Amino acid sequence: MLNTTLSPQAPTTRLSADIWQGRRAAHRQRMGPWVADRQLRSGKQAKHPVYDFLFEYYGLRPSHLLRWSPGADVVLENATPEDVDWPEVFHTIHGGMVLDAADFPKHRQKFLRWGIDYLEAIAGRPPQLGCFGLHEWAMVYRETDIRHNRIPLRLSRSETDAVVEVGILSCTHYDAYRFFTPAAVPRNRQELSRVEAPQHDQPGCVHVNMDLYKWAFQIAPFCSGELMADAFELAIAARELDMRASPYDLSAFGFTPIRIETRAGRDEYVEGQREIAKRGMPIRERLVAVYRSLRGDSNDMDS
Repeated sequence: MLNTTLSPQAPTTRLSADIWQGRRAAHRQRMGPWVADRQLRSGKQAKHPVYDFLFEYYGLRPSHLLRWSPGADVVLENATPEDVDWPEVFHTIHGGMVLDAADFPKHRQKFLRWGIDYLEAIAGRPPQLGCFGLHEWAMVYRETDIRHNRIPLRLSRSETDAVVEVGILSCTHYDAYRFFTPAAVPRNRQELSRVEAPQHDQPGCVHVNMDLYKWAFQIAPFCSGELMADAFELAIAARELDMRASPYDLSAFGFTPIRIETRAGRDEYVEGQREIAKRGMPIRERLVAVYRSLRGDSNDMDS
């Protein structure tokens, strides 16, 4: 069971061995299939156009995704260095192991301040749900050398370009916008830049919600494994929506297209986008709480 201590000199949360061992096992079972599939593909030099993005773009080692942490200032009772997945930062205390929030690198306090401001700003903005996933179409617009060149397009080249020309590009996320083809860039409703990116990011964007995974592992292992896993699974759902709405034919990989070139498809995409935004809200709030705790703003930590 979970116990607490009133000592101001020690972490307030303690997990008995059966609790933390169960949570660690559940985390490994939850993340294990994703890691195993990625490692299997790597061994065969095979590519997956949807899921590999989560490992290659974000750059967290698959083996690190398997690592579980209770978060900072949580004592794992009766644990030894051999029991924890981050032995280099945990230390012995009160008959167990703990990760001290005070050990968060001092030189990264500036990042925490930036992260809190960024995440809270997004949380305070209304979601914009009218992009219809056209960013992926803008990445192939009038271009013969396309990114996923081994995956066929659902429509002909001229039909694919026409979808961009008939619609309105309203991308708000710079890291999607920067991959637009030169012909597509001036068609976007607004010009985006790296410097101004925090001003345009908003909670309805699938990429902004996908990035919650990045903001979780940026502070690992000081956030809990459960928060990391929740953010990763949200990133999976966002990526699936993103690519199902893309111009690529992913039927060979088991994905049914969202035909955003039709009214029904656009409605389906907006509904999926709204659900991703809804799932992202509590994860964003939990991340802000952890960032604030690491900065010393409060004693509340996510679990």
